[in-house]
Amino acid sequence: MNTNMQNGKPTPRLGVTMPISESFPTKEDLASTERLLQTLKDEGLFESEEESRRREIVLGKLDKMVKEFVFVVLTKRRNQPEAVAREAGGKIFTFGSYRLGVHGSGKCADIDTLCVVPKNVAREDFFEVMHEMLRNRPEVTELTAVPDAFTPVIKMKFSEIPIDFTFAKLELHVIPDSLDLSNDGLLQGLDERCVRSVNGSRVTDDILRLVPNIPSFRIALRCVKLWAQRRAVYSNMMGFLGGVAWAMLVARVCQLYPNACGATIISRFFSILHQWPWPQPILLKPIEEGPLQVRVWNPKLYPADKAHRMPIITPAYPSMCSTHNVTDSTKAVMLSEFKDAAELVNKIMVERQPWSDLFKKGDFFSRYKHYIQIIASSDSEERHLRWSGLVESRIRRLVMGLERTENVVLAHPYIKGFDKVIQYRTAAEKEDAAHGTLKPRSEAPESELPSDALEEPGTIYTSTYYIGICIALREAGSTARRKLDLFRPKEEFLELVKNWDMYDEGSMGITIAHLTSSKLPAELFEDGADQKKAKRSKSGKKNSSAETRPPTKKRRGSTGPNSAVAVAETGPTSADSSSPATPALLVDPSTPKDPMPTPGTAVVPQA
Repeated sequence: MNTNMQNGKPTPRLGVTMPISESFPTKEDLASTERLLQTLKDEGLFESEEESRRREIVLGKLDKMVKEFVFVVLTKRRNQPEAVAREAGGKIFTFGSYRLGVHGSGKCADIDTLCVVPKNVAREDFFEVMHEMLRNRPEVTELTAVPDAFTPVIKMKFSEIPIDFTFAKLELHVIPDSLDLSNDGLLQGLDERCVRSVNGSRVTDDILRLVPNIPSFRIALRCVKLWAQRRAVYSNMMGFLGGVAWAMLVARVCQLYPNACGATIISRFFSILHQWPWPQPILLKPIEEGPLQVRVWNPKLYPADKAHRMPIITPAYPSMCSTHNVTDSTKAVMLSEFKDAAELVNKIMVERQPWSDLFKKGDFFSRYKHYIQIIASSDSEERHLRWSGLVESRIRRLVMGLERTENVVLAHPYIKGFDKVIQYRTAAEKEDAAHGTLKPRSEAPESELPSDALEEPGTIYTSTYYIGICIALREAGSTARRKLDLFRPKEEFLELVKNWDMYDEGSMGITIAHLTSSKLPAELFEDGADQKKAKRSKSGKKNSSAETRPPTKKRRGSTGPNSAVAVAETGPTSADSSSPATPALLVDPSTPKDPMPTPGTAVVPQA
């Protein structure tokens, strides 16, 4: 680490290059930062002292539970003396947003927590004994274990605070309370899953050590996280960026402007990223080689690493790519969002537009003409937590399958699902609920129940996910209709999720359907917003005058497990026309609704 003297004070130089500017903020910069900070407070991003104490109490209880868990395993399962088992200890570490000091307020702000145990405690013990201990706690709700995840985790709410609980065992007989995970030697003998779990904490600590100005970093990161959530580009699982990746991006810009205030960091952040020469990696420090036989990110050595589209590399040894889930489509979406945000922040800084303009919600459900709807359903809450989690974790594979489909330019997944708990009275209502077609009904007295009503009303749990589809522009002078065959990616996805070893056809369902934008459920539009979208010109800009185009008629086929995706077809003006549909073929209207980017570009249809 180099230093430079400014105003008699040493400024740390961090990163893999020299800073772009070491200028100190002007009065205007500081004033803009104050306005940004007030906007973030107005958005409710800072928790109260009472909320902070509640989190500390929950973490204290978890730490005690970890020590008790180790004691139970060593005495009951390993037959060790109680004195030895009690001495073995155990400890929790926090990481992610909470450790970085940028977590939000309220019940939606989770805490990433790592359970570290001695060598004689196994991962199976964690998912059996610890899981049962948590199940028996009255404060714990929504408990679900995901032992086969890339990083195995137990998810829960503890006193209404969301917790992601990961596990790592070290090659130590005793885990003292003074344990520091920064020592690379602690990785000796760990399997890959334990290395990933431990590195969650190590990466977070390294980020804080590699940032020259932590207060500016925290303000900027809070801003970027809120922007990414509102613009629906905050989700590692769906192929966008997760919290760690966003933190490393902000940290890198802080290194390039070590004396800048929060507002200046934000203005530089978006302008740098939309022009970044991907796949050149973002690094906070040079990649280190170590003595362990573990894989370190190296695109020259590993073809899979070379294929990463937006590599953002973790600083802790062994360095890994935090953005391996990014697809061509999600990369294109993010680059477009970076460009728009850069232009908007410039107006905020120069013309003093309000910072709240940066945090307006995205237009995903009015951006495209075609959408893919995926509905996962189950007959119990506990089973549905596991099943919907599995389906959600595989949607990125469906996106990649759609990207390989002819005429698909972009497949844009929405970052979260929409959950429902639905009461049904008949088998037909159950089927409709699983397909997302059950219409609201008023409560009827028992005497007015349908003749085919079940003896006991049932409950079905559903989670619905959406992917926006952008289709290539018709070639100049062409009048032929284009066909989009979605059968193969749909069937590959169904096969993938149904091959899950816990899949039960009798209690779990999965359906895929094509919807045009006019058929999207009304609840996706907040505050009763009209589903009818503003007309667009061919350039994609909203047009005040109505645009003339052939009417589109949507014909829907079966959405059962073995059926084809629904069909959209250009029809005549007559509303009662009903020409036969071709299974799994989507016939595009002659005039597309969304402005389509050419393949390989970073242009995304914008409202």
